[in-house]
Amino acid sequence: MYQALMESYDFLALTLANPTTINEPISFTLSNQTQVTIPDTGVIIFEPENDQGKDIVLSCAVHGNETAPIEICNEFISKILKQELRLAQRVMFLIGNPAAIHHGTRFVEENLNRLFNGEHSNSPGLVNSERIRAKNLELYVDQFFTQRNASRHRIHYDLHTAIRGSKHEKFAIYPYRSGRPYKAEQIMFLAAAGVKTILLHHEPTTTFSYFSSENYGADAFTVELGKVFPMGQNDMTRFIETKEMLQRLLTGKDLELEAYDESKVNLYQVCRVINKNYEDFEFTFSNDVENFTAFPKGYILAKEGGQAVKVETEQEAIVFPNAKVPVGQRTVMMLTTAKQLLLC
Repeated sequence: MYQALMESYDFLALTLANPTTINEPISFTLSNQTQVTIPDTGVIIFEPENDQGKDIVLSCAVHGNETAPIEICNEFISKILKQELRLAQRVMFLIGNPAAIHHGTRFVEENLNRLFNGEHSNSPGLVNSERIRAKNLELYVDQFFTQRNASRHRIHYDLHTAIRGSKHEKFAIYPYRSGRPYKAEQIMFLAAAGVKTILLHHEPTTTFSYFSSENYGADAFTVELGKVFPMGQNDMTRFIETKEMLQRLLTGKDLELEAYDESKVNLYQVCRVINKNYEDFEFTFSNDVENFTAFPKGYILAKEGGQAVKVETEQEAIVFPNAKVPVGQRTVMMLTTAKQLLLC
């Protein structure tokens, strides 16, 4: 495996050739003294000889058909292996669901991004590959973050693309922080990376970013970089800002961030989540309605079980509407404009 990787520098191809698990971990050192470890399929860790105190996780393909983040991460991995990019921070890249990439689908049996923070082992337990993978990914994150002092700066950007179009092409979900202030520097970093819309979540979840934020104090976000396209059909020019800022972060260059300015970002508060209670759940709006479309109070958003689901406040916007989820899961997140933030 080592020889194949260092001949091709294509970690994604190696991952897809071994989509379930590798027989034993691989470890080697680049000539620039960067330690490389591959503990499992789709997991690669780079540790420079002298780093600047940041432990960074970049994950992609938690949903297998969200291809732009996969291509972005694979490009970074290739440049690091070729020593075209010299790291100044520890970084772990995670290709979340290789089997789903093979299928060209969001998941194979179960939505992986609903299985973190221990949800994988709740009833019915570890009964499918996604549940097992979620548990293993948690283990790798735990090992990566806890191998070094807890005072180090921990970061996790879980990179995605959305199923439908959006009035704000790129946006990020800031996980629920349970009284902890939001970080102005992180918001401005995302804005500089082209992600100028932030959703503040209102409750604990079972997403990958919440797992890292809640358990390790990481600056963690679910980052949506645009719309889903097949592999190789992404317009990579749309990610120039994102790639530039990630590269600055990884190589320890000055981020040159602007001072926090609320007028330069769009801030939304998640006010509620609507779950599916009956199989006949259906939205009243069409499938091409964009994320962040707003509806007035009293508007009937959906119908199920003979009842109407209405907008409850003066105005609410939608994000991630999906009526095809299993009963009991989220069908849509509802948003209002965020009020003044508690920042640090």
